[in-house]
Amino acid sequence: MQPRPEHERLNMYNISKIILVASTVLLTACNPFSSKAPRNVAAELVDFKTTMAVRTLWTAEVGKSNVYVLSPVLVGDKLFVASTEGTVACIDASNGKTLWRISAGAALTAGVGSDGKTVVVGAQDGVVLAFDANNGKSRWKAQASSQILSSPAVGRGVVVVRSLDNRILALDSETGARRWFVQRPAPSLALQAAPGIVIADDTVYVALPAGRLLALSVGTGVPRWESSIAEPRGATELERVVDVSGTPALSGKDICATSYQGRIACADVGNGALRWARELSAEVGPGIDERFVFAADERGNVQAFARPNGASQWRNASLTWRGLSAPVSFSRAVVVGDKEGYLHFLSREDGAMLARLSTDGSAIKARPLIANSLLIIQTSGGKIVALSAD
Repeated sequence: MQPRPEHERLNMYNISKIILVASTVLLTACNPFSSKAPRNVAAELVDFKTTMAVRTLWTAEVGKSNVYVLSPVLVGDKLFVASTEGTVACIDASNGKTLWRISAGAALTAGVGSDGKTVVVGAQDGVVLAFDANNGKSRWKAQASSQILSSPAVGRGVVVVRSLDNRILALDSETGARRWFVQRPAPSLALQAAPGIVIADDTVYVALPAGRLLALSVGTGVPRWESSIAEPRGATELERVVDVSGTPALSGKDICATSYQGRIACADVGNGALRWARELSAEVGPGIDERFVFAADERGNVQAFARPNGASQWRNASLTWRGLSAPVSFSRAVVVGDKEGYLHFLSREDGAMLARLSTDGSAIKARPLIANSLLIIQTSGGKIVALSAD
């Protein structure tokens, strides 16, 4: 057997990110040699000539997300945000004004999903909480089979959640009643991450452990197709972890996803057939626009691939080990956040640094959002920032 390439090897630093699945109980894998684990030092930020003007238009506070990725969601001009402590809020994305703010009454582990009518978050112990999007009033409460880390997806009259035992559950968005569920085998080892869910038209696209991407009927849960983003390889269970990372990027007839110790790949939304795939290991999902697919790999390299065929366009290696967020295409830049609260604006055309902005010093884990001409980010420290660019 040929040895795995260096960029795919699972070192002791990575082991701390793996969790063990036993029935419906997930246990953090222990690393008895953690004190001897090699440290990956974040690249120092190098000065450059700023060629893109970026301005902060407004800021707001929601509360910390700590170790969880409490991604905000935007519906029209309404931005829904949440904190681990249980705060859920609705903000006018055009001016930053808080429209309502409530306490969910429980610590949150996942959020937020909304269709503009119902706002849904995941609380501890697999509890699903729903609120009225207009005023924040409680609507219903439901129970999933185990903890929820992935943001709920809301659309077409259903709320879809995936729990850590790999059960996909659809609830009625009006009442919380169970509509259907799909159980997929849970691998013995998986990343402590939040594979995402996307609802588009009448299909639910679910990122799964073991490198799978699943498409289900919104109304019935019947599988439409299942595609392999990456295949497990290696001699040990640790080497064979190839979970799909973050939320897939959907645009037109393309759905693209990244995987840990695996690949970046784009598939046809109609039948799941892979259009192209390239070797890549990532812990966050990709970004997409009309020309490119973007990825931030686990080492912090930002890359662009041609959307039609996956040909490599450029690679920026100046942000290694800075714990990058999923990338997003914004104006003439591709934007990533990092673990120190910096936003980095790279040229979409060649990956050159255009601008950099500091926020509150806490990690930016959630994918940045685009709201018309604004870029909106949420830091793990609880700051919401809206930006504009030239």
